[in-house]
Amino acid sequence: MSTIAETAHRSQARRRMRIDGWRWGGRIFLVFMLLYTALPMIWMLITSIKSGFAAMQFPPQWWPDQPTLASYQKLLDPQNSVGQDFLRFFWNSLFVSTATTILSVIVAVPAAYAFSRFTFPGRTFLFFAVLLRNMFPAVIFLVPLFILMRAIGLVNTHWSLILTYLTFGLPLAIWLLKGFYDNIPVQLEQAARIDGATRFQAFVLIVMPLSTPGIIATAIYSFIGAWNEYIYAYTFLSKNEQLTLPVGIQRFFSENTTDFPGLMAASFMMSVPVVVLFLVLQRYFVRALTEGAVKH
Repeated sequence: MSTIAETAHRSQARRRMRIDGWRWGGRIFLVFMLLYTALPMIWMLITSIKSGFAAMQFPPQWWPDQPTLASYQKLLDPQNSVGQDFLRFFWNSLFVSTATTILSVIVAVPAAYAFSRFTFPGRTFLFFAVLLRNMFPAVIFLVPLFILMRAIGLVNTHWSLILTYLTFGLPLAIWLLKGFYDNIPVQLEQAARIDGATRFQAFVLIVMPLSTPGIIATAIYSFIGAWNEYIYAYTFLSKNEQLTLPVGIQRFFSENTTDFPGLMAASFMMSVPVVVLFLVLQRYFVRALTEGAVKH
């Protein structure tokens, strides 16, 4: 009996060692990924508080002897041309991203609900057809969309970007929300209907509050996609007053020199809204992504 007990004990010890090995391996991997993602942001921030001469030194100066916020002051000062341009680009990006997000939610919510709750001819085909665009690189549609926008007079307007981003973001938004609606019991709506509510009232009062994490996740996805997009903004917009931040930042590059501290300061400030938005709402985003994988 003692031999059997000792064998079982050694087996459990080896199993714990294997589990601990995987656990520590996972921790090391997470630390590596954290450094991999955080170090570029840290270096960006450090470069942004350097002078132009210190930013060009080789070997690089890891921490400046005389940190300065001159680049941030120049970007946020509406009295100089650089500050005026940066603030204009910032507000242009904010308007385009916010408008895209609102329209994406307005369109994706009823579309996903219809796919989740209703049965109609061609439902399955149409549901998978909305993902057809995602099978191709976005650049393939660049020339056709430019011709279309020029034909309807939307070139050099923000609406050309809003409609384009809306089209590209809707497929995943609809799929994301449909998986969320599938996990909301239909009996809750039926109970509301029995109590006298219309289908629309049941949707607004019952389904919408329960689907808040999915809607927030859709909004985050739409906002980030519109905020970071460069190719279409560079193609559709040519007027300086219409440019968004990803395109406007290239103004820090010139033929003979590059303002690296200013470029890093502008890039860091461009990253802040997205990082803050995700950190504040990340629990909703994670919940929405996992809801569709679990059937209740």
